[in-house]
Amino acid sequence: MKKLVHALVLTGLVGVPTFAMAAEPVSPHTLTGNITLTSDYVFRGVSQTQGGPAIQGGFDYAHASGFYAGTWASNVGWVSEGIAGGYKDNNSMEIDLYGGYKGAMGDVGYDIGMITYYYPGDAIVGATDPDTTEVYLGASWQFLSLKYSHVVSSYFVGWGGPSGNGTKSKGSNYIELNANYGLANGWGLIGHVGHQEVENTDIASYTDWKVGVSKDIGFGTVALAYSDTNADDGSYTFNGEKVADGRVFVSFSKSF
Repeated sequence: MKKLVHALVLTGLVGVPTFAMAAEPVSPHTLTGNITLTSDYVFRGVSQTQGGPAIQGGFDYAHASGFYAGTWASNVGWVSEGIAGGYKDNNSMEIDLYGGYKGAMGDVGYDIGMITYYYPGDAIVGATDPDTTEVYLGASWQFLSLKYSHVVSSYFVGWGGPSGNGTKSKGSNYIELNANYGLANGWGLIGHVGHQEVENTDIASYTDWKVGVSKDIGFGTVALAYSDTNADDGSYTFNGEKVADGRVFVSFSKSF
């Protein structure tokens, strides 16, 4: 009897019951993380670690609608050792909090959002608050991206304030053009040029640029870059270290 049923199944005379498997709905939520080890934390051409290494990492949430939010952190070395004796005591870290909306119109992507650079620690009486909030607007096309950032907090990373004769640096801005061009076998070219305008402190304004190369090594990405600026050494020397001069740095980053 079993042989007969088997034969009928093979000839199609007896149907085999089938069960439809419902596809699991795709979640509109995405959570990713990242970690970086770098020989120097260079932000807009200025070393935030006074030429020393940094460990960095963060988490990003994105919704299918285009809204996103995230946080990122790194060790820094200038907040407690800055101009006029520092800005905050007991600080060795920067924490970024940001959110915004991304979308596209044809081949052009756009990004609008807000970011706060927060430096935990104890406020120093008479010192300017280094915590900074910016709004930004960006656009991208293929391997190019353009971004404009505008300070909406009273001060920009400690410029102005009580230690600067009562002036404020609200309205400071930064415009940048970035290129990340992919090559074969995981190689890539990095290019950047930007201009930082510090409101009410012209001597602190400068232009920075960077060139480099990256390589995807499978379990992460290694990058080697050279960065330089035309910043005034007197304005960007912390604890005896020139932090805006030319420098080479290497990094390893991994996303998960």
